Amino acid sequence: MDLQIREYQDSWEAEIKSKLEAKFAGKLTVTGTQTRKVLAKVDKSIIKELCLYVRDELSFEHCISVMGNDLGDAEQKMEVIYHIENYTLYKGVILEFTVDLSYDELHIETVSDVWGGANWHERETWELYGIVFDNHPRLERLLTPDNYEFFPFRKSYKLREAQ
Repeated sequence: MDLQIREYQDSWEAEIKSKLEAKFAGKLTVTGTQTRKVLAKVDKSIIKELCLYVRDELSFEHCISVMGNDLGDAEQKMEVIYHIENYTLYKGVILEFTVDLSYDELHIETVSDVWGGANWHERETWELYGIVFDNHPRLERLLTPDNYEFFPFRKSYKLREAQ
């Protein structure tokens, strides 16, 4: 693959969309494109394979963020959202992958071995939302005490009243 840095072209989003949908038919749905951005809903069973593909075949070198989102009791699910950027082949394009997790199964495979920078993002997401990243090398707290039993970014978490 030619990794020469190229200038932005309007056709890149459509090209990436086509490649992703062809490779992961039935497991990935591109929900939209914007200038320099491709958004997709992803089945959790392919997250590792997808991340390896976009790193190795599409040259997306940098995992900008991994974060959680609690959709609340009405939805009964959370999301894990990944932002991944490319500096060479698709210079400046960002992929946004969203994976739904039911409240009953808050587990997803780690991608910290694909991009080392995802390590702390996954730890923070686990700590604040309780989403478990399976096979993470060191899933432990960063911000709260080790004996803390709550996930403060969950919608079910109630703040104490002012005393």
